[in-house]
Amino acid sequence: MAIVKDNILLQLVRGTLGDQITIYERNGQIIMAKKRGPSKKKPTKKQLEARYKMRVAAAYAMVILEDPEIKAYYKSLAGPGQNAYNMAVKDAYRSPEVQNIQFEEETVVVTAKDEFRVAEVQVRVVDAAGVVIERGSAVLGRNGVDWYYKAANLPPGGKVIVVVVDLPGNETVRELLITHG
Repeated sequence: MAIVKDNILLQLVRGTLGDQITIYERNGQIIMAKKRGPSKKKPTKKQLEARYKMRVAAAYAMVILEDPEIKAYYKSLAGPGQNAYNMAVKDAYRSPEVQNIQFEEETVVVTAKDEFRVAEVQVRVVDAAGVVIERGSAVLGRNGVDWYYKAANLPPGGKVIVVVVDLPGNETVRELLITHG
């Protein structure tokens, strides 16, 4: 790999030359590198899964960026050499994280985090027999991380099922047993 500086001949050239050299630009620098060919190894199961996940993330990015508001949001998060598309793909590739679920009397407090933003938190309360007795959306607290759901009833022996969803629609599901009465 070579970085080209002040070469008038290569200022406007991009692409592959003679199936041997590739010329491209990254972060304002012109780079010349040996052309890479496809790998001769068979992809592993993990690689195939990653490729599929990337295809889904890229498809999401193409669709979601048609919304000017969301495009502006992703563009505002882009760093040098990045654009809204890069940020949208990155967001779609990773699922949100549930860091903690706890009870404050009859309120379920969910601490959820996403590299970009958590879009919603759904809470279901299930009794000991496995029957859903209530469900609803949690409300984002002032700290921007904790979500609050005021339950009418938290039956001992039951459980709380929390579904955290990010902007691209990735879901993370966690459960917590109800031990207090």
